[in-house]
Amino acid sequence: MASSENEPIMWFKEKVTPWDIYAHAIDCVLAQQKTAYQEMYIVESGSYGKGLILDGRWQSSTADEFLYHEALVHPAAICHGEPRKVLVLGGGEGATIREVLRWKTVEKIVMVDIDGEVVTACRQYLPEMHQNAFDDPRLELIIGDALKFLDSASQEWDIIISDLSEPVESGPSFQLFTKEFFAKIQRVLMPNGFFVLQAGALLPIQLTLHARLARTLNSVFDNVQSYHSYIPTFGTPWGFLLGSALSIDPRPDPEVTDKLLAEKTSGGLRMFDGTTMLGIFQQAAHIRKAIEEETEVYTISKPPQLSQGLLGGR
Repeated sequence: MASSENEPIMWFKEKVTPWDIYAHAIDCVLAQQKTAYQEMYIVESGSYGKGLILDGRWQSSTADEFLYHEALVHPAAICHGEPRKVLVLGGGEGATIREVLRWKTVEKIVMVDIDGEVVTACRQYLPEMHQNAFDDPRLELIIGDALKFLDSASQEWDIIISDLSEPVESGPSFQLFTKEFFAKIQRVLMPNGFFVLQAGALLPIQLTLHARLARTLNSVFDNVQSYHSYIPTFGTPWGFLLGSALSIDPRPDPEVTDKLLAEKTSGGLRMFDGTTMLGIFQQAAHIRKAIEEETEVYTISKPPQLSQGLLGGR
């Protein structure tokens, strides 16, 4: 189904906050499916190319996904310096593993995604995002539950990346943003390893989720760094959290970062370099204050709730 005479066939409207809506003009619906876990659309938008929508939430688009996925992957890899084994939780589009595979040091990636139907659709309709990363021999794709995978895992990882959909009670991943889950992550992370979490919108009205996730992560990991990237299709700056037993330099030297990237990656980065990493680590004062003053820790018995009206998650 496609539009005619440049008129959109519909407008996809999403609540950025309980009081604000962001609308995308949709020219074509490429795929629509009710999977075992969620409602999926893959669409062609007017401004941002192809987009993936899950349960009414815009996940990524071909035009600006690099602003999300490069920020998600590379700070952890740079802090580690020589990642060899990487675990990716979620990441159905394949763009996260695409970025991991840029690192020449990587010998093995395991990607665990609960929704095989979404992965299959993304492989078919979003080749611009995965760029054949699913075919790389270093990748092992597991369609399954991240919690069950971690419970039975014995291997330790240099980097673990949580690229999961929003932590809402009715969704498939709400338990995966809790202290108990982060403890499972810590158990299978190398002593010098790094864990990165996509951690919600940074609009002032929505800082509660990010601050509580930072506090929750800090209850498990000694060192936590909050950082950000602006994602136009989300209509908001987006937060990430990096956790480790090792110290994390909040002001990384751009020249050192650029040298590392030149030596150990295959290039092709669009937004990310040493200056970018230094910049995204510098959170504004109100964000730092929100994290410092937050006391609540998310647990299985008290996980993030959509009813808070504060999530803005993906």
